[in-house]
Amino acid sequence: MSKVYITGHKNPDMDSICSAYMYAQLKNKVDHSHEYIPIRCGGLNSQSKSLFERLGLTPPLLMKDVYPKVVDILQPDIATLCESDPVFMAMDKILDFTVSILPVLSQDGSYKGLVSINEISDFFISEHKTNRPMYDVYVNNFEKVLSGVFYKRSVKERFTAPVMVGAMPYDISIKRIEELGGTRPLLIVGQRIDMLEYAVKHDFPAIILTGVETPEDISFDFSTYGGTVFLSAHDTAETTRLLRLSTPVSSIMKKEYPQISEEALFDDAKKMLLGSELRGLPVFSKGKFSGIVSRRSFIEKPKKKLILVDHNEASQSVMGIESAEILEILDHHRFGADSTRNPIYIAAKPVGSTCTIVYQHFKQAGIDPGKDGAALLLAGILADTILLKSPTATDQDWAAINELAPRAGLDWQEFGRELFSNVSVLSNNDSSKVVNQDLKLYSEFGVKFGIGQVEVVTLDNISEFKESLLAALEKVRVEKALDWTMLLVTDVMKEESLLLSTEYSKVTEKFLYKKNDDSEFYLPGILSRKKQLLPEVLRVLEDLN
Repeated sequence: MSKVYITGHKNPDMDSICSAYMYAQLKNKVDHSHEYIPIRCGGLNSQSKSLFERLGLTPPLLMKDVYPKVVDILQPDIATLCESDPVFMAMDKILDFTVSILPVLSQDGSYKGLVSINEISDFFISEHKTNRPMYDVYVNNFEKVLSGVFYKRSVKERFTAPVMVGAMPYDISIKRIEELGGTRPLLIVGQRIDMLEYAVKHDFPAIILTGVETPEDISFDFSTYGGTVFLSAHDTAETTRLLRLSTPVSSIMKKEYPQISEEALFDDAKKMLLGSELRGLPVFSKGKFSGIVSRRSFIEKPKKKLILVDHNEASQSVMGIESAEILEILDHHRFGADSTRNPIYIAAKPVGSTCTIVYQHFKQAGIDPGKDGAALLLAGILADTILLKSPTATDQDWAAINELAPRAGLDWQEFGRELFSNVSVLSNNDSSKVVNQDLKLYSEFGVKFGIGQVEVVTLDNISEFKESLLAALEKVRVEKALDWTMLLVTDVMKEESLLLSTEYSKVTEKFLYKKNDDSEFYLPGILSRKKQLLPEVLRVLEDLN
């Protein structure tokens, strides 16, 4: 099931958080072909944090960007190998699962290494580099690659030895064995009494008898032999071929593969892999193995699917949005969205809150948002319309509040006052945080500017924090390469605001606001950044052009 992320804007306010959360709730009920996940691309303000704690709900997850990452192409449910599995099994799985690389895990599931087509090729090539290769022999693998049964098993289950086939005349066979310089081989032989006697006498580590189907067919006495005897139903040539493939993958696997994190960027991982001869890379999350990526994984760049709520412009959205696929937009702001490749669903209305639009979608679908859901939607509307005092509030917002409040079991006026008792108090916050927590960026008439807003319980003590707030505004202006930054400090109960501004005299001198000094303006009756302050800013900028 593919995931769709629903996100509000940067520095999310109550409306942004609640609309993302509740629209995800709705979409998961009406569309079972996707998993809808509410996210946020910034920290929770005090209002939102207090509300979710009060309701005992988990707020949307923080996701700082939606760039394509390794986790988006991860292959977690893949075939794996144990360290002791034979090379034969690795070859089988590579063919059956049409993969080029397999992770090797220990018995407890921890990562040990990788086996790819490269390592298997090297294994066969290495057999021809020396006159007689040494094999890592694991007795338990005999029955995994050969048709047959154990006749006798030694306590020594793993050893290194060359393979000798007892097919030559006895004298020549013994000469070849002695040329090994005391190394005892694994012997593959039929019921040749002379060869078997020699093997038993010289304590060969293991004997594989060919052409013998059952223990009853054995005519040799192995009672004094301390090694392993295996009865192979294959002929000698086939037994020899398959036995080589019983070598444990731990002896051929590559342990020093570069490791990569799930959070690594797609482009970085692709560059790393394609710039090497590797077939794939092991992927880890917090130090724990989570899967692999192969060259095939990078054929197509993945795109995260997004639904935007409470905003429609890329500049105000989560980082990496240009690499994502936008499916829907629900918003109540002016429209400045970039073009999309495919037609999308857009619900944009001139109402006071995106939560109002989300609630209307619940009604259209005939779905009850539930008591907690009604409280979240109610909170989003009250916060964004400033208890319906903002000029952005419409009859549709009033209607939504009158329907949601009884469903939530709340008196909306009392509930609203409780919400705003948790607004940001300047004395409890770092000035930089105050400026950035609800900052909106704009670019109009060749001017790049930002407007932040913070609600307070009183404007009486603003002078105590003015200099630090102005310093924070100037810092943001420089860091974000803006021409101008402002902070609207709003007293919700008295319905008035102060506007703090960085130096931009050619514009501020034309404001229709009372000027207290070069950096401060008094705005009685001004509560809305969107509907009251922004139009005045745009008017002045337009007059100057």
